[in-house]
Amino acid sequence: MRFTRKIAGATAVGAAVALLLTACTSADPGDGGTAPEAESEYDDVIDVNFGYIADFNGTSLLAIAEDQGLWAKYGLDVTATSFTNGPLQIQALGTGDLDFGYIGPGAFWLPASGQAKIVAMNTLGQADRVVAQAGIDSIEDLEGKTVAVPEGTSGDMILTLSLEKAGMTKDDVNLVPMEPAAIVAALSSKQVDAAGFWYPALATVKAQVPDLVELAKNSDFDDVAFPTAFVAGNDVVADEPEKIDRVLKALREAIAYRADNVDEAIVLTAEFSALDPAQVEADAGNVEILSLEDIDQYTEDGTIDTWLTTMVDYFVEAGKLSDPVDPAEFYTGDLFLEAGE
Repeated sequence: MRFTRKIAGATAVGAAVALLLTACTSADPGDGGTAPEAESEYDDVIDVNFGYIADFNGTSLLAIAEDQGLWAKYGLDVTATSFTNGPLQIQALGTGDLDFGYIGPGAFWLPASGQAKIVAMNTLGQADRVVAQAGIDSIEDLEGKTVAVPEGTSGDMILTLSLEKAGMTKDDVNLVPMEPAAIVAALSSKQVDAAGFWYPALATVKAQVPDLVELAKNSDFDDVAFPTAFVAGNDVVADEPEKIDRVLKALREAIAYRADNVDEAIVLTAEFSALDPAQVEADAGNVEILSLEDIDQYTEDGTIDTWLTTMVDYFVEAGKLSDPVDPAEFYTGDLFLEAGE
């Protein structure tokens, strides 16, 4: 069963940004090892275009599915494309260039606005930070300072929450929207005072700016969950139930495998995107891995709906949403559970 990996980018600049931040190569499947042969119970093969981000959260399940032959098992021919953030993938879902993608918590406002469906929860992220140059010791010290952020991402979310907790808003800082790779360069060259950003990219910055100060992190906000998830295009969910079911079956098996084999998942993720295993291990240290049993239970008992309701309230207050979709409509937990039957 063919498996293809690509770098996203409508322009050469877009591809360069993806390459810089994710270190993903346009590799054939052999670069990460040959997937085991798997007999499919299906007579046909379904083509799937799948977006991902080249970090542990965004890649580990795809790396496992490739290595364990899960795509082949469920009659799927997957083309995986690396992106630098979630909003770009939501855009690609809307144009039909992707069937599925991966998003972090900062991009949840997009399915909450009706632009896609969340089809599977993944992990709870703990990698987001507000960081600043030496001499800036608190969020309050950011007043009037130049702060970079990738808009509509978890970096944007952690900055907004941190400012709010300090009794401030984005109007109190000189906010500069930047792509992730540009933030790495701007922080490293000290062209900006601070940023709302995340690991593992921050590890690259810290190697060049060892006195970088961390002002805020996910765990500072006990009342907000930071889930990551897999999304699908609205048309795919509405019109291609067989594709949805097969992909969810493969993801469910990969979720179960990852929870039981974290060390191997780290190695597979590193091989998949040609990353340093030590970097991926450090990245995985900022992740709360959810077992398949966890996700099923949280779907059934309403925990995930509570997470999503809290996030929707945040996005409305932050001005990202004005007419949100009900969580029961943009999280298709019923389909995720049915795929396990």
